[in-house]
Amino acid sequence: MVLNYIWIAFFLIAFVVALIRVFGYIFRDFFAENFSLLFDITDLNVFSDIIQSSFEMSKIGFEISLYLTGAMTLWLGILKIGENGGMIGLLSKLIAPFFQKLFPEIPKNHPVFGTMIMNFSANMLGLDNAATPMGLKAMNELQELNTDKQKASNAQIMFLVLNTSGLTIIPVSIMVIRAQQGATNPSDVFIPILLTTFFSTFTGLLVTSFIQKINLFNKVILGYGLVVSCLISGIIYHFYHLDKATSEVHSSFISGFILFLVMVSFIALSAYKKVNVYDSFIEGAKEGFGISIKIIPFLIAILVA
Repeated sequence: MVLNYIWIAFFLIAFVVALIRVFGYIFRDFFAENFSLLFDITDLNVFSDIIQSSFEMSKIGFEISLYLTGAMTLWLGILKIGENGGMIGLLSKLIAPFFQKLFPEIPKNHPVFGTMIMNFSANMLGLDNAATPMGLKAMNELQELNTDKQKASNAQIMFLVLNTSGLTIIPVSIMVIRAQQGATNPSDVFIPILLTTFFSTFTGLLVTSFIQKINLFNKVILGYGLVVSCLISGIIYHFYHLDKATSEVHSSFISGFILFLVMVSFIALSAYKKVNVYDSFIEGAKEGFGISIKIIPFLIAILVA
């Protein structure tokens, strides 16, 4: 309901501001020269500019949706292969003790744990195009478990906080964008991003756990936290002693290797278990395409407003 009011307000406020700009231009000639400057703020093209901007943003929204559709189709197809082949189950069991403490509402060994792991892993590698489909799928699965469909559950809130805080170990996408924009040293943001996202994730986890009355001093949570902290410290130590060019090469190689290893391991395990890999991919891809189609109206609505 709140979003409804906000969306309406965008248009009403834009209309009022446009009227002020138009009448400011018209009334300029009725005032003395000293006062006319107060009204000389635009021309009569303001409404045509607004309409043109709306069309342009609608086009941009659809173009983004097309890109997202491709990513969703690919990664949910791969995810379905991992699910049918059992790899998602193995990953879920690996991290289940930790997630079970953070998400007590979710049933033990539920498939959503595997989806969340894949989302967090892609985020850690700075691969937003891979993380987004998995994040949307995880949120959709959490909604199915949600008893109150009109309100976000504790599990959804915790997942959103951890996802948004975005612990990024290797910011591949950001380094690629910086390189495309001509940055002298695209990888010099590596350690600052690692530190800021680590502490933002830690802070988000701390605050959300306090509100949801989750005991962070549990030995399971402390154990996993210690492992992650040691891993982050080791990565910082490794990259800190590399020169800039080598650091960029290592970052790109490690992230690409890990991501492709995930894809290959999913396919290999499924083939070993005699799962129809192609049909599994198509099944997941259809799901990804369906989710993408549902997202398009929301994305365009946001951009146009």
